[in-house]
Amino acid sequence: RPSSLWTMFVHRCLNNSFGTSKHVRKRRITHHNIPKTFDHTLFASRKYIEDGRKMAKDIREDVAKGVAIMKNSFGIKPAFAVVMAGKRPDTLSYVKQKQKAADEIGIGFHLEAFEDDVTEEELIRTVDQLSADPSIHGIIIQLPLPPQISEMKIQSLVPAEKDIDGFNPLNMGMLAMRRREPKFIPCTPLACLHILDHNQIDITGKRVFVLGRSNVVGLPLSLLLMKRNATVTICHRFTENEESIIKEADVVIVAVGIAGLLRKEWIKEGAVVIDVGITQIEDSSKKSGVRLVGDVHPDVSSKASLVTPVPGGVGPLTVAMLLKNVLRSAQLSSGMTPS
Repeated sequence: RPSSLWTMFVHRCLNNSFGTSKHVRKRRITHHNIPKTFDHTLFASRKYIEDGRKMAKDIREDVAKGVAIMKNSFGIKPAFAVVMAGKRPDTLSYVKQKQKAADEIGIGFHLEAFEDDVTEEELIRTVDQLSADPSIHGIIIQLPLPPQISEMKIQSLVPAEKDIDGFNPLNMGMLAMRRREPKFIPCTPLACLHILDHNQIDITGKRVFVLGRSNVVGLPLSLLLMKRNATVTICHRFTENEESIIKEADVVIVAVGIAGLLRKEWIKEGAVVIDVGITQIEDSSKKSGVRLVGDVHPDVSSKASLVTPVPGGVGPLTVAMLLKNVLRSAQLSSGMTPS
């Protein structure tokens, strides 16, 4: 096999995700060797997070109680807005998930949808209007935006106090500083921390390996882990000997979007593995012709002490954390102590 994970990344990108070289073909992941669910009976002595949906449900129930209190006691309905441009199917799906989750617990949802040819000035006006609207407690800029739009510029316009995604430079900067706390933390990193906390995994002094350094997951997550006194290593395309580094890690968090990238031979016995990635692969047994898989190959289950599934792991928790951030914003704007 290629000696570097990032070499494999390049092979797969250049050769239609899984490549055509003999090395990559041997690792091709299809519905024949990815089970529909992890067969936990094969590894009865192992511990798993079997249902991120259950953890997310518990969070949503707590948020729903807070929403009801704000409505009934103060006449305030927590609400957020999503600004999106274009009609990409995956983007529309993400937005619908957020709307459905908000509707279920009584949080207001407002959508500002534009065509692909929207101008930057139009988006700026929209974000400014939402920022000035006291009934809107959170603003999300749904990525990606069309190429004529500066994502950095538009995201920077979202006020820190309404930045429920946690991407405003002020919030990110506060996250990077010791003894400082941002108003909001990105939702997926929060979901990863919740998984660790829920399973009583203390990372103080532990070696944690984060594969991926995006502004959405890898970078903010690494900062959060360091604030928890973990020894954090980030892997990116220029990292050398990453396999040997991974084998030393007590916790491995993968967020690159390459199906089945992490294999069992790359982790040490008993490691905790959190799979953030999600990718569609062909599966003729499915009515849709595709299925969702993560960055972690199922064979990792035989060696890890804990592994999150895809789907049903980090994803549902990320949406739950978003709703929690909306409630937090509404409480802060009303002078209340966040619950």
